Amino acid sequence: MPRGLDHIVHAVADLDAAASLYRALGFTVGARNRHPWGTHNHIVQLPGFFIELLTLAEPDKMSGDVFSAKFGEYNRDFIARGDGLSMLVLESHAAAEDEGAFRAAGIAASAATRFDRDSKKPDGTPVEVAFTLAFAKDPLAPDISFFTCQQHYPENFWNPAFQRHDNTVRDIAGVVLVADEPAEHRDFLLAYTGASTARDERDGFTIDLPRDAIGVMTRSAFSDRFGQQAPVTERGPRLAALRFKTGDPQTAAAMSENAGIFTTPLKAGAISAAVAGATLVFEP
Repeated sequence: MPRGLDHIVHAVADLDAAASLYRALGFTVGARNRHPWGTHNHIVQLPGFFIELLTLAEPDKMSGDVFSAKFGEYNRDFIARGDGLSMLVLESHAAAEDEGAFRAAGIAASAATRFDRDSKKPDGTPVEVAFTLAFAKDPLAPDISFFTCQQHYPENFWNPAFQRHDNTVRDIAGVVLVADEPAEHRDFLLAYTGASTARDERDGFTIDLPRDAIGVMTRSAFSDRFGQQAPVTERGPRLAALRFKTGDPQTAAAMSENAGIFTTPLKAGAISAAVAGATLVFEP
């Protein structure tokens, strides 16, 4: 069964500025969280999906373990080249099984590994959240980290109050990658997602997943469709855009422009905006 989107990491040099920007764009942004290996984050929740705004805030805490390497070192090096979408994460019901599937497909990049951290409910009550991750690797995509995420206490993480946004964003529609040769990444993405087929499209393809989709296209096709400059692909493919299902894109446009971010009108009433090295697309 295909794995749906779980979350995406938006890596930034200035975490406070990024959180303030997302708030100005009309998103509900959670409190600052701290990982034991030195990365900090803010969470923006949607039903079953979240954006993780992340930076490496305490590099001295990196210890050489898998999370220090996969989160601390990886995102440190990514941010050194600029802000943007750094990690693509799929949902998991059994990360150990995902690891086995990845090993069978020849794409495994780690053993399934768990970490726990403290969190708080909106009323301040302390709770525990825990995740087990299984990493996969596309050797042709050094600037995208891929893994699955199994949540052990989802009741302590998901909160409908955090999923209401003033910009009328209601859900995730999909993510978009850009690549010089999209077809070179089809087999990896099929193995990673567990999907059986991909839909060919002009200058790329789409993999349909539960609730959402992953699109892969050339940089020129991306610019034509979304009206924004695509990330540079000289090192390989890049995560380029998040597509949101939005109650009223014009509300999102007004909030973006109030935040000083110019928006581009697209087909069928959608708009796009360039935000900290990523494109955000608000679709009706």
